[in-house]
Amino acid sequence: MTLMREEASSSWQKIQQQNQSNKALYQQLAEKIRDFDPAFVYMVGRGTSDHAGVFARYLIEVELGVAVAAAAPSVASLFSRQLKLNKALVLLISQSGRSEDLLAQGRAAKQSDALVVALVNDISSPLAALADYAIPLLAGPEKAVAATKSYLCTLSALLQLVAHWKQDQALLDALESLPAALQHAVEQPAQLHADHIKTLRHCVVLGRAFGYAISREIALKIKEVCGIQAEAFSSAEFLHGPISLLNQPLTLLNVQLNDESSEAHDAQIAEVKKRGGVVLTLALNAEQQAIHPRLQPLLLMQRFYLDIEAVALALGHNPDAPVGLNKVTSTL
Repeated sequence: MTLMREEASSSWQKIQQQNQSNKALYQQLAEKIRDFDPAFVYMVGRGTSDHAGVFARYLIEVELGVAVAAAAPSVASLFSRQLKLNKALVLLISQSGRSEDLLAQGRAAKQSDALVVALVNDISSPLAALADYAIPLLAGPEKAVAATKSYLCTLSALLQLVAHWKQDQALLDALESLPAALQHAVEQPAQLHADHIKTLRHCVVLGRAFGYAISREIALKIKEVCGIQAEAFSSAEFLHGPISLLNQPLTLLNVQLNDESSEAHDAQIAEVKKRGGVVLTLALNAEQQAIHPRLQPLLLMQRFYLDIEAVALALGHNPDAPVGLNKVTSTL
């Protein structure tokens, strides 16, 4: 068993521990956020953590009606500019908590009197120390270069934070069942096989809203562990220009969720098929589609991580150590 598969398969256990260990912290922080009443949320992250931030944007704007902006970390680290963040809830997402650009953004946010919250796997990190509140992801050591369980733990923590902030009992109840649902996803049959992508040099990953959020992570993993150029688009955005890519043969991965975006997304996928695109679909079974819609992206990602690990092995790649990549990347 590869480290990537071992770690991805353990996600449900880590999230179960997270649910138990962080409950009081979520309640305390949610009360602080409600008292602070942020005018907007400012998301800071790189790579997989940035993809988690896109999920957070949809989650916070849909569930709470609070605007979310994505940071450009180099504004603070390279240009030394101080932004007006005194009315912002600043969420810094990092596995290591040690990248200098995120630390610079955190320091700048503190100087602006923002409410600064770090979601970190390494609770002893400098990023955790400088934040007003640090949420431990509790994913445990992640030795495979390609992040899996830390991403799912981040999405789980974001869901818990928003559910407590909103005081949404239905979502809180659903989150209690998340570990078991993830464990069940591990046991499901594969959806993506080497035969699907062994001849590909590039592909497009399409999702809508929450599906688009995880499409970015799916595309990254295809690049990281299979060496195939993959690009994620909102299925709506794909129709505004990029659809001209279908003038030549193109394979697309359809990220299918059962939520409020499904009808519009399905119509856009139908248009892609009409124009000759070869579409492979990643979807949930009937039982999984009945779960709370905000949890569905995690179930789909859980299955995808295991599938792409198997595909990488079948293609002769080592998913634990992709060529040219390091586990911790520090940027300015």
